[in-house]
Amino acid sequence: MLAYFIQGVDEAAVEQVSEEKTLSVIDLILSGGAGGTIIIIILAVLLFVALYIYFERLFAIKAASKTDKDFMNQIKDNVSHGNIEGAKMRCAQENSPVARLTAKGISRIGTPLEDINTAIENAGRLEVYKLEKNVSVLATIAGAAPMIGFLGTVIGMVLAFYELATSSGQAEMGSLAEGIYTAMTTTVAGLIVGIIAYITYNHIVVRTDKVVHQMEATAVDFLDLLNEPT
Repeated sequence: MLAYFIQGVDEAAVEQVSEEKTLSVIDLILSGGAGGTIIIIILAVLLFVALYIYFERLFAIKAASKTDKDFMNQIKDNVSHGNIEGAKMRCAQENSPVARLTAKGISRIGTPLEDINTAIENAGRLEVYKLEKNVSVLATIAGAAPMIGFLGTVIGMVLAFYELATSSGQAEMGSLAEGIYTAMTTTVAGLIVGIIAYITYNHIVVRTDKVVHQMEATAVDFLDLLNEPT
């Protein structure tokens, strides 16, 4: 009977210890002190900014990539029949980088082919700049977030060892370990934010490159159209 009682007490003690060691994410963040909390807040803001830029650019690029499949055929038909105004009107109806590049080339018809090519290239640079708006911020967040998280960890480690030094070596190892793993949370948070920003940045770059290749193909088709014998 006594053995069962002791076993029950031991199990209750183990359960109580496990409950005491359970720590929620919010408690873990708040237990890092003012410095750790500030670092986590900064990383949370960076994460929000990264996600906002990603989805805003994703929808903008998706809209820019939508072009009528018969667009260039209609442009070729109008230009080949000398209907320049009709070609311009068709470009105005299509709100896309491809249409704006084509409109720029149509507006230069009658000038040397080299001038038309230069005008299209300049318009293309402007369209690429619009597509890449704020994308560099994603790259900055991808590189800065892990360093900010590591900064929080270093600060936490310094404070933990300072506490150990000022206690004349009498600090409890449990408290020291708790301070260290709390400090490590900022590195984890920084890496998470950095990985998310890095993935979203590369995805936006890939989607942008597809639109750029689409514009280049359209420019080549338009210049070929002007080179066709009449």
